[in-house]
Amino acid sequence: MIEQYQIKAPPHPRGFHLITNYVLEQIGDLPDKGMLHLHIKHTSAGLTINENADPSVRIDLDMAFNNLAKENEPFYTHTFEGSDDMPAHIKTSLVGNAISLPISNGQLNLGTWQGIYLCEFRNNGGSRNLVATLFS
Repeated sequence: MIEQYQIKAPPHPRGFHLITNYVLEQIGDLPDKGMLHLHIKHTSAGLTINENADPSVRIDLDMAFNNLAKENEPFYTHTFEGSDDMPAHIKTSLVGNAISLPISNGQLNLGTWQGIYLCEFRNNGGSRNLVATLFS
């Protein structure tokens, strides 16, 4: 069986934000086994899985990504949406906009220290739309 949910994530400031519990609250009960595919419908924000315990990891990731794709580079031609827009597109291409997670025993089968991140790459990205598809 396939079920699908439209999730509207509230606005987040630029950075990496742990959203595992928020996503699960929006979906409700998971099947005993299956897959959860999560897609973010934006080109300046992404999804990834990483450290869910130490918040300094999220700060360090943000700093590293801001160093990889800097604002105001002289070679950017896509500049009319602001100095943070083109770097946001680059960062989204690096992270990706979808993840797939196994479900076992009615829970996401993540590692002990893993969680779902919403990666906000704009200074003021606004709310973000996600599609969660459950395969059971």
